[in-house]
Amino acid sequence: MKSSAAPVKESERLDWIDAARGLAILGIFMVNVPAFNAPYFLYGGAGEFWPSSVSQAVQSFIDIFFQASFYTLFSLMFGFGMQMMKERLDDRQVSYRPIIFRRLMVLIGFGLIHAFLIWHGDILLSYGVLGMFLFFFFRAKAKTLVIWGIGMLMMIVVPFTLLLYSVRDMIGNTTNYAAIEQARDNYGNGGITDIWHQNWVDWSYANSPANLPFLALTLIPMFLFGMAVCKKKWLHAPSEHLSAIKTTWIVTGILFLLFKAGPYIVGNPSWMQMMQDNIGGSASAVFYVLSITLLFRTDTGKRLAYPLTWVGRMSLSNYIFQSIVSFILFYSVGFGLYGQVSPLWSFILVIAIYSLQVVLSKLWLSQYKYGPLEWLWRTLTYGKKQPLKRKSTVAS
Repeated sequence: MKSSAAPVKESERLDWIDAARGLAILGIFMVNVPAFNAPYFLYGGAGEFWPSSVSQAVQSFIDIFFQASFYTLFSLMFGFGMQMMKERLDDRQVSYRPIIFRRLMVLIGFGLIHAFLIWHGDILLSYGVLGMFLFFFFRAKAKTLVIWGIGMLMMIVVPFTLLLYSVRDMIGNTTNYAAIEQARDNYGNGGITDIWHQNWVDWSYANSPANLPFLALTLIPMFLFGMAVCKKKWLHAPSEHLSAIKTTWIVTGILFLLFKAGPYIVGNPSWMQMMQDNIGGSASAVFYVLSITLLFRTDTGKRLAYPLTWVGRMSLSNYIFQSIVSFILFYSVGFGLYGQVSPLWSFILVIAIYSLQVVLSKLWLSQYKYGPLEWLWRTLTYGKKQPLKRKSTVAS
C-alpha cells in the first residue's frame, strides 16, 4: 500500500546535520558581506582599496577559513538532503521524481527572486538548476558518486592550474576600475532601478557562459559527495562508522591546511587559486561537517555547537534574511554604507547579525515547526499545506 509523501518529522532530524547547515550559513554570510558591501570581490582591487595591515590580515583569515569552504559545505548538505529525501520517499513507496522535481523548481523560483531583486551572489538558482543533474545519480553506488565527484573536480583543477602556471609571469593587475566605479555609483547613490540594473550587470558577469562550466564542476561534485555520505550512513549513525569518520577527518584536515593555508607560505600566487578553492575548499567542507559530527559526540561539544541547529533548521529563511539585512545596510535605498565598511567591521557585523539570528531562530522554532520559507517550500513541494504552528510552545 502506498503512503503519502511528507516532510521529515522532528524526531527524525539529525542535530549535527542541522548544526552543519547552521555553520554553513555563518560561513556563507562571512564571505557574502564583503561582496555585498563592495565590488572588489568581483572586479578586484581589495588590497588596493583596503591597504591597512589589519584589513589584509582579516581578508587573509577569511580567505583561508571561509572562502570556498562554506558554499561547498552547503552544497555537500544539499546533496545529502536530496539523497535522504529520495530514500525516504522510496521507503514510503512514493515516486521520488515528481516531488524532487517540484522541490527544485520551487528553489529556482526562490533563486530568481533573490538573484535579481536582492543579491547578485545568489546560490539558490544555481542549486535548483544544477540539482536537476542529480536525477542521473540517485541510483548510483556511493563509490561511483565519489569517483565522479573527484573526476569532475580534477577536470577543472588540473588543466587550468597548469595553464595558469604556464602564464604566471603574465598575470598582472586585473582590477576593473570602471566596473568598480559603476557599482559604487549605482549601489551607493542610485535609486531602486539603478540597484536592480547593477544587480543584473553583476549577476551576468559572475554567471557568464564562460564561467558556467566552472560553476557546474565545482557544485555538482559536492552534491555527489553529500549523496555518497548519505548512502554510506556515516552521519545517520556516526558511532558505527567512527573509524572511517576520524580517518577522513584527519585526511581532509591535512588537505584543508595544505591547499588553503599552504599558498600563503609562498606568497599566495594567483595561479594557485584554482587548487586553493577547489581542492582546499572541498576538503575543508568535509572537514567542517565531520568536525561538527564529532563535537556532538561529547557533552561539552554538543552544548557549544547546539545553537547552530536553530539557524540550520531555518537555513533558507536565514540565508534570505541575511541578504535583506545587507540590502538595507549597504545600498542607497537603506543606510547607504556601500564601500564604507572595512573588512574588520564587516567581520564584526557578521558576528553580531548571526548572533541575532541564533536568538531569533530559537524563538521562532519555539512557536513554529519550520522557518517561514521552509514552510512555503514544503507546502509547494508536496502540494499540500503543511502544519506550521506547534501544538505545544515548549522551546526546542
